[in-house]
Amino acid sequence: MIKEGNSLIEYLPSTISSLLLISQIIVGIYLLSYITQIEIVAYTGVALYILSGLIFGMLPTFEFRKKGGVKKGKSYIHTTKLVDTGIYSIVRHPQYVTFILFAIAGMLLFQHWIVIILGILIIPLVYLDLLRADNLLIEKFGNEYQKYIQKVPRANFLLGVFRLFYRKGN
Repeated sequence: MIKEGNSLIEYLPSTISSLLLISQIIVGIYLLSYITQIEIVAYTGVALYILSGLIFGMLPTFEFRKKGGVKKGKSYIHTTKLVDTGIYSIVRHPQYVTFILFAIAGMLLFQHWIVIILGILIIPLVYLDLLRADNLLIEKFGNEYQKYIQKVPRANFLLGVFRLFYRKGN
């Protein structure tokens, strides 16, 4: 939903990256019969699609519903409380991470230069949208979100896992 005062230009990165991701999949499927694939790389791409979708795509919906103060009948994205537990204790924007990992998975699965170029274009566009999301969440949650930024990485889930285990060890 576009809020009053927000420019359509702010939504351009997410719109373009969504269209590119859809294009990446369609082009990849179309070219599949023409591609000589390295099987292990293709299987890695499939595994990345599945795992990233389940971990970074689905877990946030449960975490938001459970801890986000979402009113009954509302979408899980309508949180009223900052969620910093579960997957959100590892990475601030897991569903954006899913998008990035889907782009990489497509490159691994389809192994064609067109699909790779589309994937390379998707990643910075998603990152631009991540920056916008952080700004919107700073506006929404203020100082509490600023503190959260200091503890949890924006998209680097490997660093987030390391920090989580390091905190538990101390």
